[in-house]
Amino acid sequence: MLIPHPLLGLRDAQEFAYHGDAALMNRPDPNAETAEADFCDYVFLRDNLAGVHRELWFHEQGDRSWLVVTRNTVTHEILSAELATDVKYRGAK
Repeated sequence: MLIPHPLLGLRDAQEFAYHGDAALMNRPDPNAETAEADFCDYVFLRDNLAGVHRELWFHEQGDRSWLVVTRNTVTHEILSAELATDVKYRGAK
């Protein structure tokens, strides 16, 4: 599988480490009244949907950047890859 790195072009997926759902970038507010329940959900509850999904990938054997990769989990087709910092600054969904 090739990942289209936004700065380096196509890279082999073996250069990367998969780190799960990109929604992990949206950590709960530790000062909220519901912080304990929110963090429990954040840590332990994961959707495992088939189809298009946004994932965090770390370029471990490259420039050590974090990417948000949009991938179809059924076909493994990669639809896009963006730097995680760019996604975070405009508001990860």
